Amino acid sequence: MSKKGEEAKKLFLNGHNCAQAVLCTFAEDLGMEQSAARSVAACFGGGLGGQREVCGAVSGMCMALSLKYAPENPVCHEEKTEFYRLIQEACGRFKEENGSIICRELLGLPAGTQPSAPQPRTKEYYKKRPCPEKVKSAADILYSYLKDNNTDK
Repeated sequence: MSKKGEEAKKLFLNGHNCAQAVLCTFAEDLGMEQSAARSVAACFGGGLGGQREVCGAVSGMCMALSLKYAPENPVCHEEKTEFYRLIQEACGRFKEENGSIICRELLGLPAGTQPSAPQPRTKEYYKKRPCPEKVKSAADILYSYLKDNNTDK
C-alpha cells in the first residue's frame, strides 16, 4: 500500500473518473500539469467512454508508465519490445490482484453490455462499485513499479 493509492482513491471519490484519478495522482511527479492529465485521461473513464472495455484505472496506470518509460525512438524494435513487456507486466499484476483488466468484468456485467453515460456520483453509486479499490490497486502497482525501477529515460 502507498500514499499514492489513497490519493488516487480520494480523487475518484471526489469526482474524477478512474483514469483521471490514477494519472492525476502521478502527473506532477512525471512532469505533467494536473489540467493536462485530467484532459488526456477524460475519455478513458468507464472503460473507454463508458464502453466497459479496459478499466480506466488500468489505462491511467499505463499512461503514467508511458510518460516515464515510453521509448523515445518509435521505430526501435528492441525499446518498443521492452516497453510493451513492461505494460504487459503491470497489467498482469493488476489482473492477478483484481481478476481482470476489463471494466465490465470487474463490475460483474455481462458481455455485450451497452455503452453507458456517466452516472451521478451518489452514495448509492459508490456502494455498488468496486471502482475506488480498483483505482487504489492500479495506483499502488504503479507506485511500486516506479519505486522499484527508479531510472530516468
